[in-house]
Amino acid sequence: MPEKLNIDLNSPKILSADEFEKIRATAADKKIVFTNGCFDILHAGHVDLLARAKEQGDILVLGLNSDKSVRSIKGEKRPVVSQQQRAFVLAGLASIDFVIIFDEDTPYELIKKVQPDVLVKGGDWTVDNIVGRDVVEGRGGIVLSLALLPGYSTTSVIRFIRENEIE
Repeated sequence: MPEKLNIDLNSPKILSADEFEKIRATAADKKIVFTNGCFDILHAGHVDLLARAKEQGDILVLGLNSDKSVRSIKGEKRPVVSQQQRAFVLAGLASIDFVIIFDEDTPYELIKKVQPDVLVKGGDWTVDNIVGRDVVEGRGGIVLSLALLPGYSTTSVIRFIRENEIE
C-alpha cells in the first residue's frame, strides 16, 4: 500500500496583495507584468501564454481567481481544482514570479494595488475590454492582448473528459 504523502501546498511565490505591495516598493527599477485568470485545469495554452507574458518584463504577477470567484464566473460545478492547488501548480512555473489570489469577479482592485507596467490577457480579450486598462495606461503602461495557442482551452479538456467518460 503506497504511503500517504503530506504535501505542503504553500510556496514563497504565493502572496497576498499586501505582501506584494512591499515587494513592489523595492522593485521600482523592474518592469512589472500582470495577468490573471482561473487556470482551472492547466494546459499547454496556459503555459505558452504565461511564458510570452513573462517576456514583456522582469517580474510576472499572476492574479488567480479564488474558488468563490471562479464559481461566480463559471458556475457551481467549477472550479475543478481548488485555489490552493491551482496557486501551487502555477507558482511552480518558471515564468511566474508571484501568484496572488483574489475573491472578486474581476482583478480591478488587485491591479490598482499591483500597479503593473504591462497588463496582459489572452487574445480572446480585445484591449478595449481588458479590465484595469485605465489603471495601467493612466500611469504610462501598456496593455496587450496576446494570441492564444490554437486548440487549447479548459472547456475543451472538460468536454473531452465528459464525452469519453474518463474518470
